Amino acid sequence: MTCVVIPTYDEKDNVTPMAEAVLAQGEDIHILFVDDNSPDGTGEVIDSLAEKNERVHCLHRTKKEGLGRAYVAGFMKAMELGADDVIQMDCDFSHNPKDIARLLAVNADLVIGSRYVKGGSTPGWPFKRRLISRAGGVFIRTVTGMPIADPTGGFKRWRRAALEKMDLPSVESSGYSFQLEMNHRAWKRGLEIAETPISFTDRERGYSKITPGIALESIKIALKLRFGGK
Repeated sequence: MTCVVIPTYDEKDNVTPMAEAVLAQGEDIHILFVDDNSPDGTGEVIDSLAEKNERVHCLHRTKKEGLGRAYVAGFMKAMELGADDVIQMDCDFSHNPKDIARLLAVNADLVIGSRYVKGGSTPGWPFKRRLISRAGGVFIRTVTGMPIADPTGGFKRWRRAALEKMDLPSVESSGYSFQLEMNHRAWKRGLEIAETPISFTDRERGYSKITPGIALESIKIALKLRFGGK
């Protein structure tokens, strides 16, 4: 079974179309939303979906603790549900559910949907955003040594066996730098990492959770990983 893990916070307009789009990718695919007590009623919408479809699951958390904490909880719950493969993705359709098959088709422990390998793209992004993202990737690769073109990408497929080696309870990053820390852990453990091209677009509904501090957070975690990361 493949379980698609999606953290949510104020995504009530996205969860229904996202669930429909993900489940349409195969009968063996389940979806697990990890909701951090969204004040807009996202959790209630997901519960309604779960009542109608046994392939929809929701992990309710009492408060907003960050993307990293939500994914750690979601990964552990996905394995508890019996997942052989775990996919992580955003709820705002910046990741295309149709690319799930692309991630599953690659034979590797960790497959990253990459914006920056040949064939990948970021349509609609202004030049400044592309420049900052590219420069951040160069900095991370230089500091950590990881040979990953898109080290902060959030559309990934993990084999269950790979996640079992990650020591999930000890993951330190609570925010978006979780992506970087998990990639680094996989690389340091000698797991096979592959990248496959995707197009990353801006959300159509809701509001972005990205803040200016995310870039600084990534810089800090990259330096920490370089000088003593697990």
